[in-house]
Amino acid sequence: MSEPGAPTPLFLSPRQTGAPGRGPVSLVWSLHERDRDLDAAVVRLAPGTDLGEDAGAGHGLLLTVLAGDGELRLADTRFPLAPGALAWLPARTAHALRAGAQGLTYTTAHRRPAPAGPGTGAGEPVCLLDWVCPQCGRLAAGREDRFCARCGQPLTGTGDTAGTGETAGRG
Repeated sequence: MSEPGAPTPLFLSPRQTGAPGRGPVSLVWSLHERDRDLDAAVVRLAPGTDLGEDAGAGHGLLLTVLAGDGELRLADTRFPLAPGALAWLPARTAHALRAGAQGLTYTTAHRRPAPAGPGTGAGEPVCLLDWVCPQCGRLAAGREDRFCARCGQPLTGTGDTAGTGETAGRG
């Protein structure tokens, strides 16, 4: 069936992925296995939260809506989001997300970039969720930012990582 030492498949129930979280942006769940080849997360946006425009990463992104409503903005086009909606964003696709009145819970999945070689200092963070201000939803300009440029909130993490009361720290 599987090789010895291979990662164990994972199943999350709807109750687990529907957790409300805390703050405007909550990382409900993410993969943590060290040797994985995929990055995936379940993210919850509070009602009305607007993440603003993201320039897009150097890899494609698959987004699937689990619950709630909202919209995906690509250039001058707006796409309504509802449970079951699926969007494929090719590498470097500028986009923005906004949660509707019910909030928005969605999954993201993308190829995990290869780790940088020792001592190169190269590479971008795998996921920018810890750069999102928990107060207003603005994306920090860079890794060194410790306070939100819009509202002044300290950038200490994305909120409750799995309904446990723990917060994710900035790396």
